[in-house]
Amino acid sequence: MKTLKDVISLKFKTSESEGVMFHGEGQQGDYITLELKKAKLVLNLNLGSNQLGSIYGHTSVMTGSLLDDHHWHSIIIERHGRNINLTLDRHMQHFRTNGEFDYLDLDYEITFGGMPFSGKPSSNSRKNFKGCMESINYNGNNITDLAKRKKLEPSNVGNLSFSCVEPHTVPVFFNATSYLEVPGRPSQDLFSVSFLFRTWNPSGLLVFSNFADDLGNVEIDINEGKVSVHINVTQVKKNRIDISS
Repeated sequence: MKTLKDVISLKFKTSESEGVMFHGEGQQGDYITLELKKAKLVLNLNLGSNQLGSIYGHTSVMTGSLLDDHHWHSIIIERHGRNINLTLDRHMQHFRTNGEFDYLDLDYEITFGGMPFSGKPSSNSRKNFKGCMESINYNGNNITDLAKRKKLEPSNVGNLSFSCVEPHTVPVFFNATSYLEVPGRPSQDLFSVSFLFRTWNPSGLLVFSNFADDLGNVEIDINEGKVSVHINVTQVKKNRIDISS
C-alpha cells in the first residue's frame, strides 16, 4: 500500500509495561510501529530516508504514562502526509514527521499485537503485546470483526481468544487515613513481605510491624520518592539498619 492519509484507532488494556501493539514496514525503509515502553505509548514512524543520509525520516513521539493499569485506553492516529495527530484518551498531540516524504509505503504484512521476527536487531528485542484490544480500525477496515469472522486473507491469527480475561489480583486503595491490619505469626524468626504499589504521593508509610517480646520493629516507607526500609533491633549494639533505593 502507498497511502497519503491513514487513520488507525483501537482500544486496549494491559498490566504489562512493554509490548508492540501495531507494526507495518516496507522494502524502501518505511515503517510505523505503535508500542508500549515503560508503560508509556510510543509511536515510531518513517516515511522514507535516503542512503546518502541527507534525508532522515525517523520520527518518534511518546505520550501518556502508567498505561499498564489494566484500564481501557483509546488511541487514534490520524496522518495526512507529514502531519500527524496522535490522540490518547482524548488528549491530542500534533506533530510533523522528519524527512521530506509524504507517502507511507508498506509492502509487507501489517501486524496487530506484535511484530514478526525479521532477523533485524529491532525485532527480537521487542515484546509482543499481552492484554486485550477492541475496536481495531485501520483505514476504515474493522480488523477485530474481520479477524473474528476469519475474513482476513492471508492472516495468521495465532493463539487468539475473542474474550478478555480479567486479572485475578484484587487491588486495595488507601486514602491516606485508612490502613489494613493483619495478625502476625508468633514464634517465627522470619519476616517476609512482598507487594506491588503505585502512588502519586512522594512520601508515606507502606508497611509497619512490631516484633514480639519488644525485640524491635520494621518499617517500609516512601520518603521524597525513595523507598526506604528501617529495621530496629533492641538487643544488638548496631540496633538500626537503614536501606534506601
